[in-house]
Amino acid sequence: MSNENLSQGAFAKANDLKSRIFFTIGILIVYRIGTYVPLAGIDPQALTEVMSDAQKGLLGMFNVFSGGAVTRMAIFALGIMPYISSSIIIQLLTGVSDYFKNLKQQGEIGRKKITQLTRYGTVLIACLQGYGVSVGLENAGSLVLDPGMSFRITTTIALVAGTTFLMWLGEQITLRGVGNGISLIIFSGIVAEIPRALASTFELGRTGALSATLIVIIFILVILTVLFIVFFERAMRKILINYPKRQMGNKVYGGESSHLPLKINTAGVIPAIFASALLLLPVTLTNFGFSDSDTFLNISSMFTQGQPLYMLLYASGIIFFAFFYTSIVFNPTETAENLRKYGGYIPGIRPGERSAEYIETILNRLTTIGALYLTFVCLLPEFLISKYPIPFYLGGTSILIVVVVAMDTVTQVQTRLMSSQYESLIKKTKFGK
Repeated sequence: MSNENLSQGAFAKANDLKSRIFFTIGILIVYRIGTYVPLAGIDPQALTEVMSDAQKGLLGMFNVFSGGAVTRMAIFALGIMPYISSSIIIQLLTGVSDYFKNLKQQGEIGRKKITQLTRYGTVLIACLQGYGVSVGLENAGSLVLDPGMSFRITTTIALVAGTTFLMWLGEQITLRGVGNGISLIIFSGIVAEIPRALASTFELGRTGALSATLIVIIFILVILTVLFIVFFERAMRKILINYPKRQMGNKVYGGESSHLPLKINTAGVIPAIFASALLLLPVTLTNFGFSDSDTFLNISSMFTQGQPLYMLLYASGIIFFAFFYTSIVFNPTETAENLRKYGGYIPGIRPGERSAEYIETILNRLTTIGALYLTFVCLLPEFLISKYPIPFYLGGTSILIVVVVAMDTVTQVQTRLMSSQYESLIKKTKFGK
C-alpha cells in the first residue's frame, strides 16, 4: 500500500509528466476527429456500399493503419503510411549511400538534415498516392458527384495536407508528449476501431455467419497472442560482464559483475509496420480501382489473405527489416569498444574485436528468433481472416502493434516518473541548492 501511495504521490508531483500525457491525449483526439472529416465531392451512400464489400486484402490493412479513415474516405485516408514509406527509403539509402552515411555521422546536424529529407519524401509519396486515390475514386462507379481535374486536384491537396498534418502531429508527440508519435497514431487508430470490430464479430455470430464456438476460439487465440507477445517482448539474453579489481593503497576497487541485456526482439514493432508499408505502396492504386485491366486485377487478387505471394512478401519484409533495423539501433563493435574502454570484459572472450564478434553472433541468433516470432504472430491470424469474415483489427499485426506500443509507452511513463522522483530528491539535498 505504501509503494502504491508513493507512486501516486510521485505522479501527483510530476507536473511535466502530466502535461506531456495530457498533450499526447489532446493530439490523439485531434487525430481521431480528422478521421471523420470527409473529402469533398463524394457521395456518402455510394461510398458505404462500395467500402462494405472492400475490406479484404491490402485495402483492409490500409484501413487499419488509417484508423478507419479509408472506409469514410476522410482527409486522413492516406494515414501516416507515406511518412513510413519515406522513412524506409531514407534508412535504406543510409545503408548504401555514402552521402547519407556521412549525414548520419554528423550528429545532430546530420539528423536534422535526414529528418528534412524524410519530410520531403513524405510529401512526394503522398502526392503520388493522393492522385492515384482521386483517379481511383472516379473509376469506382458513381462515387464522385462531379468528376474531373478539379476533383482530382482538390482531393490530392486534401490528402497530402492530411498526411503532412499527421506527420507534424506525430513529431509533436515525440517531442512534447509521451511515447513515439508515429506509433501512437497508428495505435490510437487501431484501438478506436476495435470496439466496432468486436461488435461486427458478434453481429456475424448473431446472423449465423460465424458459429459461437468459432467466436470463442477467436477470442481465446487473441488472448493467447497477447500473452505470447508480452513474453517475447520481455525476453532477453544477459551477457555476463566482469570488471577487474584495482588496489589503491589498502583499498580494493572494482571486481563487480554486471550484465549486457540483449532483447530477443530488438527491432520492436518496426519490422511489421515497415513490411506492411511496402506491401501497401505498390498496389495502392490497384486496390482503389485505379485500373480495370486484367493485369492489375490479377495483381490485386494475389495480394489477399492466404495467397502465397502475399504471405511470402510479408514474411520476407518482416525478416529483412528485423535484421536491418537491429543493425541500425545496435552496434556490436561500438559496444565492445565501450566495454574495453571502461575495463569491462566478457569471461573467456578477449576484449576488442573478439568481444564484438561474440556479441554479434549472439545478436544474430536472437534476431533470428525475434524475426520468426514476428512472422508467426503477423501471419498466423491471416489464414483465419482469409477463410472467415473476421475483422482485420483482430489480426496479428494489429494486436502486435497495440501490445508493443502500449508496453513501450508505459515504460517511458515509468522512466519519466522515476526521473522526476530523483529530481525532487536532489532538490531536497544540499547538492540541489
